[in-house]
Amino acid sequence: MMWVVLTGFCAGIVSGMGIGGGTILIPALLFLTEITQQQAQGINLIYFIPTALAALITHQKKGSLDWKTAKPLAAMGLAGAAAGSFLAVSLESELLRKIFGGFLLLMGCSEIFKKEKDKGEKNHAER
Repeated sequence: MMWVVLTGFCAGIVSGMGIGGGTILIPALLFLTEITQQQAQGINLIYFIPTALAALITHQKKGSLDWKTAKPLAAMGLAGAAAGSFLAVSLESELLRKIFGGFLLLMGCSEIFKKEKDKGEKNHAER
């Protein structure tokens, strides 16, 4: 249960900083407008509310929500979002942009190596 709570808190920090579903929205806003990193992340959070609500309703209707797990994650996510938001508005825009870029780079590398690993495991299983 501790990992669930810790995961909820960390996910909240990431969400509070605007990193997550906004991996496309935030860079697009930065490239296409003259707003700051903090403004892009704030917009992402506004954008996230209705889209998350729509997804939540859809998942609820399909019965694919595990409320027992979701409740502690959401509670700690709120605390993490507050901490992440405070951190995001406290950092210089350039530093926050570098942190965001580093996060995207790590996630991209993770996906590249994950795909290669999955492909290697599939080839091994076929032998």
